[in-house]
Amino acid sequence: MFKKIMPLSAILSLRFLGLFLVLPVLSIYAMEMEGATPLLVGVIVGGYALTQALFQVPFGTISDKIGRKPTLFVGLLIFMVGSIIAAMSTDIYMLMLGRFLQGAGAIGAVVTAMISDLVPEEVRGKAMAMMGGTIAISFAVAMGLGPVLGAAYGVDFLFWLTAVLAGVAMLLLFTNVPTPPRIRHVYHNTTKTSDILKDPNLLGMIIINGMQKGLMTIAFVLIPLIMTDAVADGGFAWDKSELWMVYLPAMIFGLVAMGPAAVFGEKYNKAKQIFLVSIVLFIVAFILMGYATSPILFIIGVVSFFIGFNMMEPLVQSLISKYAKVHQKGAALGISNSIAYFMTFLGGTFAGLMLDISDRQSMGMILGIVGVLWLIWTALKLSNPKKHSHLYLPLAEVDQVKLEGLEHEHIAEWYINETEALVIVKYQSEAMSEEELLKLIKQ
Repeated sequence: MFKKIMPLSAILSLRFLGLFLVLPVLSIYAMEMEGATPLLVGVIVGGYALTQALFQVPFGTISDKIGRKPTLFVGLLIFMVGSIIAAMSTDIYMLMLGRFLQGAGAIGAVVTAMISDLVPEEVRGKAMAMMGGTIAISFAVAMGLGPVLGAAYGVDFLFWLTAVLAGVAMLLLFTNVPTPPRIRHVYHNTTKTSDILKDPNLLGMIIINGMQKGLMTIAFVLIPLIMTDAVADGGFAWDKSELWMVYLPAMIFGLVAMGPAAVFGEKYNKAKQIFLVSIVLFIVAFILMGYATSPILFIIGVVSFFIGFNMMEPLVQSLISKYAKVHQKGAALGISNSIAYFMTFLGGTFAGLMLDISDRQSMGMILGIVGVLWLIWTALKLSNPKKHSHLYLPLAEVDQVKLEGLEHEHIAEWYINETEALVIVKYQSEAMSEEELLKLIKQ
């Protein structure tokens, strides 16, 4: 599993490293450009997410049809072009264009779907946790390096570095990423968006994913501006080069929390409980960031946010890939990521607008109330997933007629791995034995 997942995780992590490097300082940098307003700065911080939202579903769906690798290459190329434009920007609108193009390379859903193709569902949680861990490491590295490199060489250097990282990701794609197996699913011919949104489990995870990403952008608009603003303006007057002292400990605590959260969520099937704890941490984080009168309290709020974010991250993607049927994975992850990125854009825009017309205390109160409503909804509506087992059977041993007519209340789905000549049946082992299942499909 490691050899299959790490190259893909590395590609996604390199892309996120480029995006994360600028996040700690982008709002300060953008605010210094001619014509900048808090609203426009918020749009720039979350701008990449708007085009991500628009292109996630097309990229995910196209990857289901023409293959994951070609789709990944196109996405990385667009991301590189956007990074170069952002690096060369001379005004706030050119920077905005670069950010929009960065987001247009919407490969997140494709990578996640490819991981789902390459590893069995029984270990997919570990694979998603591995991917989430590498992204979190990118997050930690970026939080430490971004403010230091940005202060020393300028934010344009960070965008050039991002373009280079995209080139390295392309190289990895064609030298280290395995080709996923061809999967045939004959019981459905098409994937309908309505089918995905009607599934209460998938819908619940889509909402959680969207809320998490929207709050992330709000945090990255608020944190650097509040920490570097003058005391008279409600800030703490820190220097840009000191911001790493805020982000790095927060990410370390977040990384430490990720492991136990993934174990309890996956191994012990306690994902709902992990989500509830994470939402409580979000509520605490934004109340502290809104009302803190000292840097220490504010940093505690930042740490609380990153712990909650990192506890959620690997579980969200894993559960979406579990709930979606094999022919829906690309589309389901595309829809989920599309909505998540749209919320990311809305989060940045909301934060900029609120800073323009109000203050951080009001924002802290609003976000606290939203968090409480989200907590109540999750407690009432979300359920832990049912546990399934998988039967792997050589294709030659299966009666094709019986297989194509296979319908049973305890069978979630079946599909054929044509590359390895295997039939895979996903079923509830607590309600149905393997022997019963074999009688239904074996020759």
